[in-house]
Amino acid sequence: MDREEYVEAVLVAVESIPAGRVATYGDIAEYVGQGGPRQVGAVMREYGGAVGWWRVIRASGIPADEVVDQQIQLLRGDGVRVTNGKVNLREVRWNPEEQP
Repeated sequence: MDREEYVEAVLVAVESIPAGRVATYGDIAEYVGQGGPRQVGAVMREYGGAVGWWRVIRASGIPADEVVDQQIQLLRGDGVRVTNGKVNLREVRWNPEEQP
C-alpha cells in the first residue's frame, strides 16, 4: 500500500467510528493492516481535520495533549463520558465487527 492509499485507508477507518465510540491509534493501525500508532497519528495530524479525529485517542484513554480541551468537548458532545480527563475504553471502544 503506498502512502496515498494508507492515508485514505486511515481516514476511511476513522470515518467509520460512530458517535459515542472511540478507537485508539493502534486500533486504527490494526484495522488498516499496516503501520502503527505513530503512523496513524501522523496521518491524523496532517489530514484528519475532515473526519471525526476526536474519536481517536491514546491507548491510555487520555486525549492528545495538543488538543485535549477541544477533544474532550467533542467527545462529550458525542455522548462519551470523560472522567478526570480520561475515557474508559472498556465502555466505549469501537469494534468494527459490530457495525450495522
